[in-house]
Amino acid sequence: MENYGVVILPSLLMGLLARLYMIRIDHRQYPSYPQGLLSHLTLGVIAAGLGSVALPALLSKEYSAVTFLALAAQQFRDVRSMERQSLDNIEPTELVPRGTAYIEDIAKAFEARNYMVIITALMTSIAIYFAHWMKQPRFVQIMVGIVVGLLVIVFLKGMLKRQSVAEIAEVRIGKIYFEGPLLMVNGIVIMNIGLKSTKKIYEEKGVAVEIVPKNVDAKATLANTGQRQAIQHNVAVHLGIQKDVDEPEFTPIARRNAQDGTIIMVIVPTEVDRELLVAAVEGTPVLETAKRKPFKAKGTQMNRS
Repeated sequence: MENYGVVILPSLLMGLLARLYMIRIDHRQYPSYPQGLLSHLTLGVIAAGLGSVALPALLSKEYSAVTFLALAAQQFRDVRSMERQSLDNIEPTELVPRGTAYIEDIAKAFEARNYMVIITALMTSIAIYFAHWMKQPRFVQIMVGIVVGLLVIVFLKGMLKRQSVAEIAEVRIGKIYFEGPLLMVNGIVIMNIGLKSTKKIYEEKGVAVEIVPKNVDAKATLANTGQRQAIQHNVAVHLGIQKDVDEPEFTPIARRNAQDGTIIMVIVPTEVDRELLVAAVEGTPVLETAKRKPFKAKGTQMNRS
């Protein structure tokens, strides 16, 4: 195959398409626009280029291309460190921090997406070369590569899709009330509030949710403090928060009922919208570092015995 342009260019474009497909700038403004967006697109082009030239390089017996792929993997691990450091640097500026577990989850996601680009471009180039080997016309070669590239994108997107809290727990509104100075929700003590003015704010604007795990695995996952911190941050971003620096009494707080694993979270939002509150909790991703499966592990041990 003398003209490798028919392999490289479609593969490069499919790899870039894969990165564009995975970029989402939402209410969190992350990646930030336009600096963060440009940075991630640039890395996407580099990753797509590496994946698209790998096969032609090997066919040309340029075996040093394998070395370049290994160096690229190291660079993308550095991307993970860069994302982690960037988020760590701005963490003190957040009224409700993301937490180290959420930051690590985001950093891992951006690293994995660059690998997704390389795989998409590489598989597209392999498909085009295979169609060429089958003596297909150039147009058919390109179409085969595009179809395979799209299938790889959809497959990897599904594989990288994370669970949300809605998939592991039932979320419902809780009732806030006071027993003396104790802030209570559904019989669970949240915290001690002494100031009458603070009590009044909680009674007028405070909202609470009860997050009920669906199984033993979900109970263990929601027990993780990093997962709870991610929920609190996500809710604060969606609803806003009636809090300023050095006002700990208005910091969202999540308590765990040790008896049944239920999580109770209370927040004083800027806008009281209970439906949005439930949606924000349900839409919070389940962090990889928080995910636990003790029930499946127990089943495995029983099968071995």
